[in-house]
Amino acid sequence: MSPLARTVFECRRSVTSYRELPLPWVLPCYSPRVPTATEVRSTTHVRHSLLVRVTHWLTFLAFIALLVTGVEILISHPRFYWGEVGNVNTQPLFTFHIPSSRDTVPTGYGYVLPDQNGWSRYLHFEAAWILVLTGLVYLAYLIFTGHLRRNLIPTREQRSFRAYTGRASDYLRRARSGVELHTYNVLQRSTYLVVIFILFPLIIWTGLAMSPAVTSAFPATSSLLGGRQSARTIHLFVTILLVLFLIVHIVMVAISGFRVRMRAMITGKATLSTEFTSKELR
Repeated sequence: MSPLARTVFECRRSVTSYRELPLPWVLPCYSPRVPTATEVRSTTHVRHSLLVRVTHWLTFLAFIALLVTGVEILISHPRFYWGEVGNVNTQPLFTFHIPSSRDTVPTGYGYVLPDQNGWSRYLHFEAAWILVLTGLVYLAYLIFTGHLRRNLIPTREQRSFRAYTGRASDYLRRARSGVELHTYNVLQRSTYLVVIFILFPLIIWTGLAMSPAVTSAFPATSSLLGGRQSARTIHLFVTILLVLFLIVHIVMVAISGFRVRMRAMITGKATLSTEFTSKELR
């Protein structure tokens, strides 16, 4: 008789009516290394609330609109400066070597692209306000529901260099964790905090600092950044960081289980076998 069968036999013999006992008294009769029917059963958990899902997709759509229109605006003048003033007669800090949509901008090309500056600036402005309002609603949700403390601020166990390197190693080995369907790991939490509280506020601030109406009423908006042209340059680099975050975010979702995580962000629910949970807890 195998050790496992002997353990089950002895446990059942010591209990006269084990069928009448509650489940916790029966489970210890089995080896903890062998998942029982209760452990491998698939369960459905609430992963994201309705507000989180709505703000997530609104932010995504607004960001894509800002990105497309921002590229169109950049094409109209693909030169960047530092300070308050910048024009075709000013030495640029750097230049994108692409054709422009304006014939007054020297690019070295013998032709100009179609000018899309009108509709792109209008849509850029509208999408920016959608992003700001959505962000304010999400921020209020984070603070007043405790979502920030529970799910975004790293726990005491995660505040170590080993926690960061360990999770990065798991990503490189493409090791999946069922627990992460219920919460965020330390890399996710830290990245989301940087995006929410540093990059998004900075992209909004630099955007406002480029508006003559805003800077005329609040001059410090641009002067603290070094001028309107400095704000435009910073705006570009923050945009690049956000695009990199978006790419990495999509790649990580694909590696960790695209269908499960997309379903969770659309329906709010995630289906998971509790066998993963028992493995994580052992």
